[in-house]
Amino acid sequence: MVILTLNCGSSSVKYQVYDWEAKDVLAVGVVEKVTFDGSFITHKAKGKSEWKVQRNCPTHTDAVDLIIKTLTDSAYGVITDMAVIKAVGHRVVHGGDKFTKSIIVDDKAMQAFNAIKDLSPLHNPANIMGIEAAKNILPAVPHCAVMDTAWHQTMPPETFLYAVPYEWYTQYGVRRYGFHGTSFLYTAKRAAALLKKDPFKTNLIIAHLGNGSSINAVKDGCSFDTSMGITPLEGLIMGTRCGDADLALPFYVMRKTGMSAAEMENTLNKKAGLLGITGSFVDRRDIQKAALGGDSQALLAQAMEAHRVKKYIGAYQAVLGRVDALVLTAGVGEFASFMRAKILDGLEGNGFVYDPAKNELAHTRNAETRISKDDSPIPIYVIPTDEELVMTEDTYALMQGTYDIHTQFTYSFQSPSYSNKGRAAGLAEELQKNPQLKTILATA
Repeated sequence: MVILTLNCGSSSVKYQVYDWEAKDVLAVGVVEKVTFDGSFITHKAKGKSEWKVQRNCPTHTDAVDLIIKTLTDSAYGVITDMAVIKAVGHRVVHGGDKFTKSIIVDDKAMQAFNAIKDLSPLHNPANIMGIEAAKNILPAVPHCAVMDTAWHQTMPPETFLYAVPYEWYTQYGVRRYGFHGTSFLYTAKRAAALLKKDPFKTNLIIAHLGNGSSINAVKDGCSFDTSMGITPLEGLIMGTRCGDADLALPFYVMRKTGMSAAEMENTLNKKAGLLGITGSFVDRRDIQKAALGGDSQALLAQAMEAHRVKKYIGAYQAVLGRVDALVLTAGVGEFASFMRAKILDGLEGNGFVYDPAKNELAHTRNAETRISKDDSPIPIYVIPTDEELVMTEDTYALMQGTYDIHTQFTYSFQSPSYSNKGRAAGLAEELQKNPQLKTILATA
């Protein structure tokens, strides 16, 4: 059985093709600049060279159609016929409080997604378009939705409610929802396996650091608090999002400048964050290069980002009491050793003692590594996330009728003996080039 997973953003569609019987990834790729001129696909099939071609995709339907044609192409495809694909899993960023777990998409679910799309105007409309496009092209197979917000539905009212008129919650659903849930679910289960602990007796702080960033306090294996709020704007400083700010700030600037509410929302989501501070950079590598060259705004942006993450780590350590491990994941968490160092410097008194040499070595998506010193009271792990695997396993279980909320469901990657074939092969190649990497590998 082959399962296709789609992650539709506002201007991109990421995909993965997974062979369930072989437990192996057949292909991964992304269509970028969807709805813009110059759209292109980057496709990597197992055992084949990366393939990239420009193809205009004015709609998400065009992008999904391009993906299908690529997957079945005789030269660089991985399947001979679309009949091989038995299900499609879709990422949905915002499920509101209506969904506590993944679901098979039906008309009722689509109505629910449309009803709350204004809670995530940058994400949900694209997610909905992606589902509709895929259902038009593959109408005979089940389509499943995996919600980023579902993981956080275990948060108690004292952490998910805002101190605003209570009827805003009862009438309009105003509350903290949290995001990056699929990533947090995967890394939480993997951290418990590395710690050799029952996942539901494990307390963790997990920082998902990328262009969009959030941090999660995991208590007894379940989400207890998280930095993103009713939308993905709140919390950490991100690539283009401001994160935490005084709620009166937008009104002050709107009075001063005459900006409309729509213009302000667009600015805080797309023109703030690291881009707003540096004036031109979003990618942490570009910011680091500028910082090394003495650029004062780049240095300031790094200091601000690290400071914000430190504050959340300290806050979540306070509310959890006992912390079994700190986990860093996603693009920045997995690869930006310079940002990890800035975040971890000064946290020794909190029990997080990192090893600078180990931190520099940790630069891989093929293995879980431990970057804390051997005598660190609390271990620090870098765990490459695998949201696509969660989506795939949820989709398969939904088809089989065996799926349930994560507290009642066991994933393959919870096992201490779990191995990702593709990552294992990639790690073997990396170890040949850099044998020292072996010294920081985390094993269950």
